[in-house]
Order: sequence, then C-alpha cells, then structure tokens
Amino acid sequence: MLKTVNRVLLGLLGLGLFALGGSVLLGALDLQRHWDFDVPGWWPFRGPHDVVLGAQGRTRWREEDWWWPTVIAVLAVLLALLLWWLLAQRRHHMDQILVNSEDGATARLDGRALENVIKEEAQVLDGVSQAQVRLTGGRTTPTARVRLLLEPHADPVRILGHLSRETLVHARESAGLDRLPSKVRLREVRHRARRAA
Repeated sequence: MLKTVNRVLLGLLGLGLFALGGSVLLGALDLQRHWDFDVPGWWPFRGPHDVVLGAQGRTRWREEDWWWPTVIAVLAVLLALLLWWLLAQRRHHMDQILVNSEDGATARLDGRALENVIKEEAQVLDGVSQAQVRLTGGRTTPTARVRLLLEPHADPVRILGHLSRETLVHARESAGLDRLPSKVRLREVRHRARRAA
C-alpha cells in the first residue's frame, strides 16, 4: 500500500513539475513565435520577458485580513502531511518476503511471522530482558534489525554470538534465504537505585 501511494505521489509531482517546466520553457524560448502556433488565452507565459510570479500576483492579496492566516494554515497542513508521510516511511514493516522454492516458483513468507520467530527465540536467551525485531530492505533481500534489552548480569559477547550463530541462522534457513544480514543493538536495563534503610 505504501509503495503504491509513494509511486502515485511521485508520479503526480513529476507530471506537475514537467508541465510547469514545459510551460516556462515554451515561453522563455519563445517557441510559439518560432514554430508559428498559438497558446490559449489563459496560458501564463507568453514570451521571454514574462515572469513566473509578477509584482501584481505577489501583492494582490497582501492587504486582505484572511490572506496571512490562510497562507500559514495551508503551510502548516502541508508540513503536517509531509511529516506524516516521512514517519510512514520509517514505520514501514516488510509484509512479505519472496522466497525461491526448489521447484522454481516463488513463495511468499509473512514478514511479521519471521520477525516474531526471531524475537521469541532471542527473548529466551539468558540475560535478555526484551527483544525487538524489524525486517527492512527488499522483498528478496531482507535485513534484520534486532534490538536487545539486557539484564545487568548478561554477557553481551555470549548473547551476540548465540544470536548470530543460532537464532539468525535458524531464521535464514527456515525462510530459505541465501543470506540474512543483520544489525544488532544492545542496551542494558536501567534499574532504580535501592535505598538502604
């Protein structure tokens, strides 16, 4: 869904920029006079001396009471939409992973299921308080991002070795992937200091 929205938005933005650039270029090069054709009456750029936004267009609504609140509101809504779109890119989870089966057909594996399997296997390791797993990247080349919250007594070297040699290898082999690159972040649980009476 997110990829479709991105493609539609980029396509519309590209068409708008292409139309604007073409109309400016048409007027700037005075092509209608050189190639002997007419442009419609509403066409904004008729010759090389026309500007994108003239003095009258810039100052037309400046004295109106509604002008600046409207401009600020439109810009605020636009900024909120852009921030929402940016955050939607970060929150993206891989829905499906494409796996080549032995008969040459492509199988689809649920990405969240694989995330949950890695998470559950990582959480049972001694010294791991909590695990978070997210798959990113392409549908045929996923990358695992693992965040582990460690107890104070945990041995990070042993946990990292077990995670890379067993947990992630099990996930890669069960999904039928050639490789499963991973990025692991370790953090220690912070306990409040106990007050001695």
